[in-house]
Amino acid sequence: MTYYARLSCFTEENMSLHPIIRTISQPLFAILLSLPALAQQPASSIPSTGFAGLDQYRASRISIYTDDFGQLARYREGDAALAPATREKRVVFLGDSITEYWKLPNYFPGKLYINRGVDGQTTPEMLVRFRQDVIHLHPRVVVILAGTNDIAGVTGPTLNEDIEANYASMAELARAHRIRMVFASVLPVHNYTHDAEESFALRPRARILALNKWLKDYCAKNRLVYLDYFSALVDERGMLQRALADDGLHPTDAGYRIMAPLAEKAIQKALVENRGR
Repeated sequence: MTYYARLSCFTEENMSLHPIIRTISQPLFAILLSLPALAQQPASSIPSTGFAGLDQYRASRISIYTDDFGQLARYREGDAALAPATREKRVVFLGDSITEYWKLPNYFPGKLYINRGVDGQTTPEMLVRFRQDVIHLHPRVVVILAGTNDIAGVTGPTLNEDIEANYASMAELARAHRIRMVFASVLPVHNYTHDAEESFALRPRARILALNKWLKDYCAKNRLVYLDYFSALVDERGMLQRALADDGLHPTDAGYRIMAPLAEKAIQKALVENRGR
């Protein structure tokens, strides 16, 4: 029986009983089951999203989606090479390209802050690698910045409820391993430049605001730390400040310099609230 045939044997009933599958959200499970069909399609036959840039990007990543969906290979060697953790100091930043492009040593000198961002990732992909890139590193705190690519549909159309389920699964895994969680808000976007127009259109402001509200409420209810980047980066029109991103999405140095002290404050809050636990 092939791997995918074995996957298809997990019905809704026995999914809830399997110790590994039950940690994976149903949207992620559906994606896994769809990969064989996706792999058999030529890039030209994959349904168009109506956005040329997104279509091209998704087509370029088919081998990733079919061969290493969570991109476990990205940091496997780096994770293995890390020295044993000092839990009082180690912090993991988990996220997508906004995190990957953030040169943490330049903004947090002398800190044992580990970058585990992966360009283009969505929350189901982060959930797949959460054990390897977070739990196995034994950090005291994990800072998660995600959701913008889910909203954009990078790995397929995704409801906010699906994103929320993946956030919750990561929070539950972190809690089980005594890792303090910091959830960062989804950043605003802008369309002040031509290069930003499609990226902006893919990320409706209403969805960003709704997801951030859910994150803030979830953190309050579950004693997690909510890191509000959005309010510090947004302009009077409700968009990302023009000077903080050339492409409307990825922060410039000026943007990261605003984000860094907010992240540090959130990390310290998580460490203080986690004492004695």
